[in-house]
Amino acid sequence: MGNRSKFFSHASAPPPDFLRLSSVWCKDQSENMLGLIWRGYDQMQSDKPIVDGRDLERSITQLLEPRIARAMSGDEPFYVQHGPFERATMQPPPAQPPQNDIAFKLWADERIMWPMEAKVLETSGAVSEYIKDIHEQFLACRYAPFSGEGAMLGYLLSGTADDAFQNISKKTPCGLEDHPAFSSRPQKLSSHTRNVPSGKTYPSRFCCHHLMLEFPYLKRVSG
Repeated sequence: MGNRSKFFSHASAPPPDFLRLSSVWCKDQSENMLGLIWRGYDQMQSDKPIVDGRDLERSITQLLEPRIARAMSGDEPFYVQHGPFERATMQPPPAQPPQNDIAFKLWADERIMWPMEAKVLETSGAVSEYIKDIHEQFLACRYAPFSGEGAMLGYLLSGTADDAFQNISKKTPCGLEDHPAFSSRPQKLSSHTRNVPSGKTYPSRFCCHHLMLEFPYLKRVSG
């Protein structure tokens, strides 16, 4: 069978070697991936590229992804992609598969993704859509079904990151902790138990990384 054994139908159970790989890769690489996000953000702050205010979330994300890619050495066991589809959780046709904003994808098995979901926060109190995505995408296993980790990227336009984190903690509700490797950054992490669909072997524990990427010079415009 050779390498053909790595492929399986959406209706088949993933093989044990796939599940072992998916359970460990994010734990081994998450610190590296988080660092790459920050390096991409720092480069974006330096470049000050033109951002379309009519479509801030997509515009920022589209500009951030290549800067993350530029920060990579090329030796990582993963690559970054803007807008990849999560086919493992796709509903029967004609439904479209869920689409992550950005994701790191494992070269060894490109079905395994460490996704990033982005949300514009016009103020530090405007966190309702951000929280909705945590519950409806990550904790429902719609995103990151195999990795057990992922990141929420808050594109904060006004207010402070500390206030945004307080509002997220209160309204999720969840406890937000500092990440020991990024104590100088506006970044937190939270631990959750997911609602794993019946019959699925997705990891039930989920670690959500929260990064506040501040863009005080941007504003949403209409038209």
